[in-house]
Amino acid sequence: MGKSKTRGGTPATVALEKAGARFTLHPYDHDPAAQAYGEEAADALGVPYERIFKTLVAETEGGLAVAVVPVAGKLDLKALASALGGKRAAMADAAKVERVTGYVVGGISPLGQRKRLPTVVDASALEFETVYFSAGRRGLQIETAPAALIELTGAVTAPIGRPA
Repeated sequence: MGKSKTRGGTPATVALEKAGARFTLHPYDHDPAAQAYGEEAADALGVPYERIFKTLVAETEGGLAVAVVPVAGKLDLKALASALGGKRAAMADAAKVERVTGYVVGGISPLGQRKRLPTVVDASALEFETVYFSAGRRGLQIETAPAALIELTGAVTAPIGRPA
């Protein structure tokens, strides 16, 4: 894995390049009819579901927060709230999420969002040398070390994922 230069990159790739992080871009043909974007990416790239992470945004007592969890499971909203020092969380409205992050649903990256939100990365990410997540548009994934993702988002790690 080397530094991948991107011409006209997404805000996520620009953030990685600016930080000097090592990453690889993995484009794939996105099917507009697909509903499960993470699973589509995993299948297209031949990557286990446990290594592809989806970016979800929830409303917490403290405002919006980002959760990064494997596509193999689901987000435990109570665990997310707890990781952020709260008691409750609920999935945020998609239109609000798109407005605040600057990304469209299905292409939301934890990096390069318009407004930096508190972020929690599922602890399972630390089990892998590299993980995959959206590069900021459907049909494009970033592969990088979990430490780079955590550092660049200012995230904490916690067990916020649960089996599907």
